[in-house]
Parts: sequence; structure tokens; C-alpha cells
Amino acid sequence: QVQLVESGGDLVQPGGSLRLSCAASGSIVAIDVMRWYRQAPEKPRELVASITSGGRINYGDDVKGRFTISRDDRENTVDLQMDSLKPDDTAVYYCYAQIWINTSLRSDYWGKGTLVTVSS
Repeated sequence: QVQLVESGGDLVQPGGSLRLSCAASGSIVAIDVMRWYRQAPEKPRELVASITSGGRINYGDDVKGRFTISRDDRENTVDLQMDSLKPDDTAVYYCYAQIWINTSLRSDYWGKGTLVTVSS
């Protein structure tokens, strides 16, 4: 059974920083793309950042220059460093990964989310 568990969500003031982490555990052969999504109240889920196993990175337009995604393939983790936070960054942040659980089966997995609140 594969699980993704996020951590690091908190209440932070505008202009502050926060670091989110996501750890994958279970029967994992390899991990392809890892992503962070977020969903604010009454808004659709949106892509925040993406990193492939080859290191290719993409960011959503709203977070470019402020957020940094990274991964550690030895630990099966993906982090999201968030700087210059704004109230509009308030959302539940979800981790996503495409994981090979054997040499012929790759599935999509989601974490349960971690809440980030940016407010003074």
C-alpha cells in the first residue's frame, strides 16, 4: 500500500515563508513526476509546481519566482519552499505522484492535504 503524507502547513503572515514536505512510503519501485496542487475555498484545484524524475520543473504562473520545488529520490520526498507568501496563497496543498509499484504497473497517488493560511 502506497501512501503520500504531507506536512508543514501552518498559519503564516503575509510576506513570510513556509516549507511543505511530502513523503511517499510503501511498495515503491520508482517515482516519475511529483507535483504540488492547491485548492482554495470554492475554487478548483490548481497545479502549483511539478518536477519530473529527470529534474524538469514547471510552476504555475501565480507562484513563479516565489516557490521552489525539489525532490529527494533516496528518501522518496518532494518539498515545496514557499517565500513571499500572499493571502491568495491560502489553500489546502496536496501532494501528487506517479509511482511504479512494480515493473509493469504505475498508478497515481494523492496525499490528504495540508492547510496553509496566510493572514495577518
